[in-house]
Amino acid sequence: MFIVNIEATIFNNGKWLIIERSKKEEHAGGMLSLIGGKVDQEGNTLDILERTVKREIFEEVGVTVKDQLHYVHSTSFVTDKGKHVVDIVFLAEYESGEAFPKSPDEVDEVMWLTYDEIMGNLNSPHFLKESITRAEKLKKKVY
Repeated sequence: MFIVNIEATIFNNGKWLIIERSKKEEHAGGMLSLIGGKVDQEGNTLDILERTVKREIFEEVGVTVKDQLHYVHSTSFVTDKGKHVVDIVFLAEYESGEAFPKSPDEVDEVMWLTYDEIMGNLNSPHFLKESITRAEKLKKKVY
């Protein structure tokens, strides 16, 4: 069994919305990250991935994104506690709201950073850099 995790690369005015994960988090605590979370069991449903990422964005940082989402890529990893995770990343365009750490158990800080600022930050893990690099290329194609 896998945990299914959904994340969003959210852009606005040449910057990406990035969080510093709470130090309480099991995986990558204190590191920079995309916004997202686990898919809840809902039985038979439509658009569960898209609804999950939009819900997580609002719950964690209080912003909304435009309806159109674009698939960026997927990965798998194993947490420090041995849980197997499938991670799916979407590209999203900011719509409204002022980003803040709405969920302090999950988010210590919220920031808008340029591509170069993310790449040069010592707290940017390789998987964040990979997702942002792919999202940056996709953004140029679809927007």
